[in-house]
Amino acid sequence: MSAILDDMDSRPGSATSLMRTIIGLYLRQIGGWISIANLVELMAQLDVSASAARTAVTRLKSKELLRPRAVGGVAGYEANSDAVPMLEGGDRRIFSPRTMSSDDAWCLISFSIPEPRREARHQLRRRLHWIGCGTVSPALWICPDFLRNEVEDILADLELRECATLFRTDRPLVGGELKSAIARWWDLGALESLHRRALGELGQLISAGPTDPGEAFARYVRGVDAWRVIPYLDPGLAPDLLPAEWPGRDSGRAFDELATLYRESSEAYLKQLVE
Repeated sequence: MSAILDDMDSRPGSATSLMRTIIGLYLRQIGGWISIANLVELMAQLDVSASAARTAVTRLKSKELLRPRAVGGVAGYEANSDAVPMLEGGDRRIFSPRTMSSDDAWCLISFSIPEPRREARHQLRRRLHWIGCGTVSPALWICPDFLRNEVEDILADLELRECATLFRTDRPLVGGELKSAIARWWDLGALESLHRRALGELGQLISAGPTDPGEAFARYVRGVDAWRVIPYLDPGLAPDLLPAEWPGRDSGRAFDELATLYRESSEAYLKQLVE
């Protein structure tokens, strides 16, 4: 599964990121296949040209997320079956993000990877970062214990399980305040910027006023696209460990409001189009 990674590196709002969001939201809902014509039309609703849409398809094919398949003589694409677990995990991350309480358990990830496998070491660190783990030291990472199964999946996928030891623990004991250590282990400034930027974009989409189903689709996809990376990078740390006026709760509420406004109309628009 190493090649089938969530497209975190695409800039939110880019053609590739928007198409990735459409695939994650809807392809399984409509039977796992969509024609090229329908996909281009959906991207046009997002003001993406046909040529840019086709370039995005090529990029998602190279990531092994999409596979070409003709149905009844009609050219189209289906989701790679190997990517379905990743898409299902994305559903939970995006729509049901979890938050620690003060007494929840933590998971420590300690690893020692031989130098000949340094590329695997790089991939491990990259993927631990993308699921919201913090860095205590280069070979010791930390996350809420509810992310432990995702850590196990990454280790298995990279064939590094024998190189790592996981510890389930209560609150770490540090020299000084744990809140200060948290600020060293995670880049809270970067996370806060992501939340505030998403708040601004979601706010504009929410306040745009009444709309038709096609525009509801566009607003909903753009909102999910602006939000979907955040629940991966933000592990949902307990509020008492975060800075005052942390914007995470506000951005989460804004996303829920966006979904309430546009989700049903967006789904109805897409199903009508593909039928």
